[in-house]
Amino acid sequence: MATDDPAAELSASPRYRALQRLARLLDSAIALPGGLRIGVDGLIGLIPGIGDLLGAGLALYIVFGAHRLGASRSVVAHMLGNVALETLVGCVPIVGDLFDFAWKANQRNLALLEAEFARPAAARRRSRWLVFAVTAGAVALLGVVVIALAVLARVAWQTFTT
Repeated sequence: MATDDPAAELSASPRYRALQRLARLLDSAIALPGGLRIGVDGLIGLIPGIGDLLGAGLALYIVFGAHRLGASRSVVAHMLGNVALETLVGCVPIVGDLFDFAWKANQRNLALLEAEFARPAAARRRSRWLVFAVTAGAVALLGVVVIALAVLARVAWQTFTT
């Protein structure tokens, strides 16, 4: 049943509805006093050593589902960045666990997918710029680290050879 409205077609898709249910379970299924909502992902992240990896695996299932629904490469890359950020920061004790509860990467990723189907060109452009900026930042950070290591090696060499 193809329609002229890709966003309506997406929301009618059983696969998309399953991804919505999973994202809700992971990010906001548990209501707390004061109107706050947390998900199972944050609780799983509390398991030392493996919790954040399990959460990342479930989040990657949502990204893979978005790919199967037709998300562009730039939007999928943006989604992967959300998952990577949540996973990396989530590995930091206490602060990372609080970040897991607040960031809600899975719901962010579904919003990206919805935006792509509603306004494909704008969503792809935004995602491309974000992926470009993150890549440029990572390259710049790597350059700073390499320069810092070279300076430290030079100082160590001078210290030990004189």
